[in-house]
Amino acid sequence: MRKITLFTLFLTLTLGAVYGQQEKGITGYDNWLRNWTDFMPNKTDYAVPTQILSGNISKDTKLFKKDIYLLYGDVFVTDSTTLEIEPGTVIMGDFKTKGSLIVTKGSKIIAEGSVTDPIIFTSSQTVKKPGDWGGIFLLGDAPINSGNNVILNYGLDTSTAKNISYGGESTNSNSGILNYVRIEYAGKRTKNFGYFNALTLAGVGCDTALNNVMISYCDGNSVSVLGGDVLLNNFVSYRSSSDDYKVNHGATFKIINSLAIKSPYVSRAEGSRTLHVLNHDENTVPFTSKLKTKVEAENLTLLNQSNNLENDIKIGLVNEAIYVGEDVSFKLDKSVISGFNPAVIFDRKIKIDNESLDRIVFTRNYFNNCNGNIYIKYKPNNEDLENWYGNRVFNNVYSKGPDSETFINSKSTKNPDFRLRINRIIATNND
Repeated sequence: MRKITLFTLFLTLTLGAVYGQQEKGITGYDNWLRNWTDFMPNKTDYAVPTQILSGNISKDTKLFKKDIYLLYGDVFVTDSTTLEIEPGTVIMGDFKTKGSLIVTKGSKIIAEGSVTDPIIFTSSQTVKKPGDWGGIFLLGDAPINSGNNVILNYGLDTSTAKNISYGGESTNSNSGILNYVRIEYAGKRTKNFGYFNALTLAGVGCDTALNNVMISYCDGNSVSVLGGDVLLNNFVSYRSSSDDYKVNHGATFKIINSLAIKSPYVSRAEGSRTLHVLNHDENTVPFTSKLKTKVEAENLTLLNQSNNLENDIKIGLVNEAIYVGEDVSFKLDKSVISGFNPAVIFDRKIKIDNESLDRIVFTRNYFNNCNGNIYIKYKPNNEDLENWYGNRVFNNVYSKGPDSETFINSKSTKNPDFRLRINRIIATNND
């Protein structure tokens, strides 16, 4: 009887470990990145534009696959208008005029591509480089913690302030759909306003559908979330020079089954993280609003690709993967963080007490090959945090191993497979 009981217990624990570990990172028998993504967009020739988009789009408009469109300057979708884009359509951002698309508060974009026919926003240049054009802005009237009708200060060219205002009281507001969309070479730098982001979600409400979006070679942040209530599902950020996902101003933000791949050879020496979570801008007085930034992240793969990780860390090319600011609630579950310096940094103003540890939670994560795991900024000793989050109740794993053993290799550079080598993680967890 004792042998049967022990065997049953062993079998239960073993199966639990297998199925538990299979949920970490981007997993599954099918590679969801296949067909619609492109990790080498500079190899694709999209021909030349046949139509120009400029000024305001103030009546319902549809863009068609048969044409190639040029965003000339700042193009605003205004007056509660819907811009619909057919699957397979290519839209180019003009280099000289920092072409950008702004969907104003009350208007919508319906960019519903398909797995075999994604919608593509890219550079108009023959030789494409990061920062060739501006980016895409969705402006909604969901709550933010800095007030209502805030003006978006990005140097956008508009004749009326209402076209660049965001924030309100409608948590359920709907700015439309982005599904099977690629955004390439965005993030133009302006003289007075710094870098554009590839995709800015400002006061966007939870009825907006944001799925299967790939952002590559951006010279600013790949995704910037300013307040609102958004869910990102199946997102990819590849080789952004700044943050992959930046969240601020009281946003309620959830991201699941998504990927961020950084390169130390294109990232900025400072301020380049996979997840940068704030409640208010750094070095500013906190807002008095009760609305605080809340982030829930699940099933993420956050990867730094270095040719020589030890040397890249030594010469200061590698940053932390995640930065958590004060007054923020943050939860990361069933995710992989590999090759960073360190994995996570807390703002120095965060007090390590029961309240903070209840708000900032790491569970069932795999910390691989990082130069330290979780630290407070400017504090070199992290023993208390290491012990706390390393407790078995959280089921986090701290490991050292090359990515070639952590992730499934793929012969395809166009559509690589970033699923985990499950056996490797199980073996590590059982050591």
